[in-house]
Amino acid sequence: MKLIRQITDLNKAISSQKELGFVPTMGSLHEGHTSLINFSKQKCKKTLVSIFVNPTQFNNTNDFKTYPQNLNKDIKLLKSLKVDFLFVPTVSQIYNNKERKIIRLNKSQKILCAKFRKGHFEGVLNVLGRFTNIIKPKKIFMGEKDYQQFFLVRNFIERKYKTKVIACKTIRDVNKVALSSRNSLLDIENLNKVGKISLALIKLKNLIKKDIKDKKLILNLKKELVKSFDIKIEYLECRNIQNLSTNILNKPFKLFVAYYINNVRVIDNF
Repeated sequence: MKLIRQITDLNKAISSQKELGFVPTMGSLHEGHTSLINFSKQKCKKTLVSIFVNPTQFNNTNDFKTYPQNLNKDIKLLKSLKVDFLFVPTVSQIYNNKERKIIRLNKSQKILCAKFRKGHFEGVLNVLGRFTNIIKPKKIFMGEKDYQQFFLVRNFIERKYKTKVIACKTIRDVNKVALSSRNSLLDIENLNKVGKISLALIKLKNLIKKDIKDKKLILNLKKELVKSFDIKIEYLECRNIQNLSTNILNKPFKLFVAYYINNVRVIDNF
C-alpha cells in the first residue's frame, strides 16, 4: 500500500490509473468501510482510500473536535486489506486554492438531516467535488447508512464528472446496529438501546408496508421510543428512495430516523 500525503505525489502515483475505485472516509474504520473497500476491489483494478476529517461539514465545533480518530490502527487495517493507495491530506492541501466554491441546496433538498444540520451537506458536496477533481476516479463507493448523503452526492458528482457513485448496503452487527465510527462514543448500555430501537423500527417498517395510509403508526412508535429509551428524536419519516419525496404510495421507500442518545447523534434507515 502506498501512503500519500501530498497532492503532487498523488498525481504521480495515479496518473496512469484508468479504472480507479475511490472510498472516501473520515477514518476510525470499521467493517462497513471494509465492505466498501472489498466491493471497490471487485469492481475496479485499483482502489484508493482517503482519510480526511472534513471541517466544512460539521455544523457543531465540538462534534468536529471529538470525532473519533486512530490513524495508526486504520493504516494497519488498510494494509491487511491490500488497498493500493491511501491518501491522507491536510486541510490546507484540500482547501489550498482561493476559489470559493459556493454550493447551495434547493428548498426541496432541505429535508431530513439537511433540515437539522445547516451547511453539513454543502460541506460534504464541496469536499467530495474537490476529491473527485483531484483523483478522477472511475467509481466512488458509499454506504447506504447515510442514504440522503449518497443521494445528494450521486446527483452532484455524476452531473459534473465522469464518475459513477455506487451505493453499498449498510453493514449491521448481530443486534441490528448499523456500524458507524460514532458508535465508539457510546457505552455498551446505550449500544444495546440502539439495537432495540433498530428492531422496533424494522418492525415499524413492516407494519407500514401492510397499511401505508395509517399515519398513526409512526406517531405512536415515536412517543413510545422517547419514553422507553430517553432519546430525542429529530425526525422519523418515510421517504421515496427514488427522489426522497414523501410520496411512497406504490413506490420503494425507506424509513429514515435521526435521534440523540446520551448526546450522541444516531442516524439510520430501514
